[in-house]
Amino acid sequence: MRPFSYVRAGDAGTAIALVRARPDSAFLAGGTTEVDLVRQDVLRPGLLVDINDLPLDLIEDLPDGGLRIGALARMSDVARAPGVIERFPVISQALVLGASAQLRNMASMGGNLCQRVRCSYFRDPASPCNKRDPGSGCAALNGFHRGHAILGTSDHCIATHPSDVAVPLTALDAVVHTSGPGGERAIGIDDFFLLPGDTPQREHPLEHGELITAIEVPGAPVARRSVYLKFRDRQSYEFALASVAAAVRIEDGVIAEVRLALGGVGTRPWRARRAEAALLGQPAGAASFAEAARQELAAATPHPMNAFKVELAQRAIVRALNTLTDGDR
Repeated sequence: MRPFSYVRAGDAGTAIALVRARPDSAFLAGGTTEVDLVRQDVLRPGLLVDINDLPLDLIEDLPDGGLRIGALARMSDVARAPGVIERFPVISQALVLGASAQLRNMASMGGNLCQRVRCSYFRDPASPCNKRDPGSGCAALNGFHRGHAILGTSDHCIATHPSDVAVPLTALDAVVHTSGPGGERAIGIDDFFLLPGDTPQREHPLEHGELITAIEVPGAPVARRSVYLKFRDRQSYEFALASVAAAVRIEDGVIAEVRLALGGVGTRPWRARRAEAALLGQPAGAASFAEAARQELAAATPHPMNAFKVELAQRAIVRALNTLTDGDR
């Protein structure tokens, strides 16, 4: 591990200024991923600015029934917050399934959204990786890619986004609030996670020195009836091969409102808009669910080792919708 400097910031303005002043600097929150990457010589910061003293850990109920979650709120605190459990169970479930209790007690919500991919080639400095070293190539394309993405890929990167909680946040149209050299701004979740395209090293639209301050989830009554399902190689804490966040409202036996997003299969948390559109107005039944899932996965571009994810993701969608609507049929 290379030597680096460390400073603990007492306020957001100081933290932003310190990071902004050095191109090789970065914020440090829970550090559950970042510290590992520094040890592996994948990240090489010259300065880490510890932001854990900043007052960004509140979990607030909003007047419209939504939530405002501070960027430094710990995953464990958010998972057990009454407003989350009651109005957004899908978020609580995703957090509990996302990591062990020890990691949930350390990991911050803002850091979770910015965690780096789990591709083994990204984490091996000896392997070519366009995320780590732009222009060097993507070793996963012709290497071991069983866990990699089948949606939103490019010729430059097929790494899967690793976050669990980002999946329901995507389904629920969350907004990421930031503060930076240019002031404050709000970034819709669809714009916060970038597709790799030909610039896979750029995963978010954040400027250097721009700090996530909060995540806002709009009020959504449909989310009271929601579920997060995660399919993985083992039942202990493991990254998803496929996951689905689903919320649904049924009126007179047909689907009046639905939210769907997928994890484990996309280069970013994947909003299943084709499936949502196909489901509206349809009877709440297995045939409608299967057809919507088929339409969503028609855009997949699998590789030999991860082709099974197409069917797995389709079955995940059907299982989640069946789970939510079983009592209506």
